[in-house]
Amino acid sequence: MTSFIDALTHFVAAHGWLGYLTIFLAALLEAVPVLGTFIPGTTIILALSALIPAGDLGLVGVLVAAVAGAVLGDGGAFWIGHVRQRQLLDAWPLSNYPGVVAQSEAFFHRFGTLAVFLGRFVPPIRAFVPVTAGALGTAPAKFYAVNIPAALIWAPAHVLPGVLAVSVLDRYGGIAGLEGQAKHYWIQAVIVTAALAGATIWWWHRRKRNTAMEAS
Repeated sequence: MTSFIDALTHFVAAHGWLGYLTIFLAALLEAVPVLGTFIPGTTIILALSALIPAGDLGLVGVLVAAVAGAVLGDGGAFWIGHVRQRQLLDAWPLSNYPGVVAQSEAFFHRFGTLAVFLGRFVPPIRAFVPVTAGALGTAPAKFYAVNIPAALIWAPAHVLPGVLAVSVLDRYGGIAGLEGQAKHYWIQAVIVTAALAGATIWWWHRRKRNTAMEAS
């Protein structure tokens, strides 16, 4: 796994356009209903942000790619819901996820348009809130008035921690002769943390489901 991560890092570092494209697609696909719940966009963006301090990727380019992907992804999902209206939430493939759809609707009814902002930071309903906003008749102007600021905050919140972490590791890791290796340690740490978080969430949902079945 380590050798694969190192090879991937070197490849992306040598082909900067691929890094920007990957970040753009990661942010965009996270907003696709259903599919977005399986796309580790946050993990990808956090990991690739490690390439910024070394100059392999530019900070401005990464932020632009992340913001553009988030706005286009959320906007596309919103317009699908806006065109199809409420019936979309009961159609395939959303009909296969009634629990998440219901959670997304309840989230939207509770917070109103503000749910569009909050939803960008809350997986897994991040992939359902934009389409729900459209399906429930939110006006486009109201949607974008909240969605664009959310993307502008969401992108730095995912990129800057990686930049800071790698910069600190490079500075203090050099004491132990680890110069230039910080990005590799950061990427591995992000992937391991994401895997542990995913396993924990899966276990928690399974425990809740089993408890609910026993109670019924």
